Amino acid sequence: MRMGQLAGEMQFYLNRFGEKLWVKPLAACVLSIFGALLARAANETGLDQYVPDITAESVETLLSIMASSMMVIATLAVGSMVAAYSSASNTASPRAFPLVLADDISQFALSAFIGTFIYSLVGLVAAKNSYFDAGGRFVLFSLTVLVFCIVILTFVTWIDRIARLGRLEMIIGKVARATGTALDGRKAKPHMGGMPAHSVKDGRAIYTRRVGYLQHIDIHGLQRLAEDMDGHITVAAMPGMCIAPDTPLAYVQGGSGGQGAWNADDVIAKFQIGKTRTFDEDPRYGFVVLSQIACRALSPAVNDPGTAIDVLTHSLDLLNRLQEPVSGEKAVEAECTRVMVPALDVNDLFDDAFTAIGRDGAGSIEVATHFQKVLCSLRATGDAATRTAAAHHARRALALSDNEAALLPEDRERLRAICERDDG
Repeated sequence: MRMGQLAGEMQFYLNRFGEKLWVKPLAACVLSIFGALLARAANETGLDQYVPDITAESVETLLSIMASSMMVIATLAVGSMVAAYSSASNTASPRAFPLVLADDISQFALSAFIGTFIYSLVGLVAAKNSYFDAGGRFVLFSLTVLVFCIVILTFVTWIDRIARLGRLEMIIGKVARATGTALDGRKAKPHMGGMPAHSVKDGRAIYTRRVGYLQHIDIHGLQRLAEDMDGHITVAAMPGMCIAPDTPLAYVQGGSGGQGAWNADDVIAKFQIGKTRTFDEDPRYGFVVLSQIACRALSPAVNDPGTAIDVLTHSLDLLNRLQEPVSGEKAVEAECTRVMVPALDVNDLFDDAFTAIGRDGAGSIEVATHFQKVLCSLRATGDAATRTAAAHHARRALALSDNEAALLPEDRERLRAICERDDG
């Protein structure tokens, strides 16, 4: 269990580390240097008696070709990735940029190109200074051929990915997948591994002087604190919330020395606060970003209702997934019995997903129609809370469309018919 807890805590920080563009290229550089020098170990094994004698000139020529070409390709890769990042920020939403930056294939391709360049340089310098004998040259030649094949396959794969990386459809898909992953995590752990919070404002409030967005909560760390104090902790701030000095992070109750014996700094240290929101533990943020993409598409400067319709479809899929029962192997029992955590509020998800689109799409009959159909589907298949939230946003969007002069009376009647369909 402890290993699982450690893996869960480390995943958040590994995801932040993976968003750094320099991490994988640096690792590739270290591996390339190690690989080039590894051939030296073959000098002492007597391998030269069993392998063909590869001339130093052939190895040096191959390494020279790779070194000169890899620098050009790496420069091309960086330029193409920067263009894709710029396109993602300009056509979708700047908030989607971390997901594009963390694209595994693009990072691996850049790492492979830079690593191959470093490998070629190190191998070329070593070969020209007679660092290898026949066995070492054979190993170096074999590694070079292997690296060359990897680079070719990587380049072909990367060309296909970079052609799609900055496209709006791929960005929407990345945001939807990140949102779905966060939703699945909250479905498996509705209270993030803690117990349901019945009364949040109960006990001594814990505040911080920091300002930013709550990114991560160390629930198991709070559990250890509560066990040490023989008390309980109720989490008041959830991931994604804007934290200010007057925002309580948690409430502590009980304790062997009373509520005043709790060390506030120890509790605050379990809450990770940053300047931006993240997708990992904040499903609402995914819906916010999807909504922003749709609203940008609906602006007069872009006028792309099709993108807004695609976003609505993704939101419908995500909210339907939230209704699916959790399988036995995915369900996780509460591990932290001394920590109380509020559940995800469906009304908040609907507000994030539909409020802005319902406002900006009210004057577009195609968007308004799809909007009402999506909410009608959610009313038909969702639980009581989902049906209530869907009916609220359907009526709100209908009222906004009624005030749009661009819609004809028959358009309004069509929207009203969809809104009132099976709406009981």
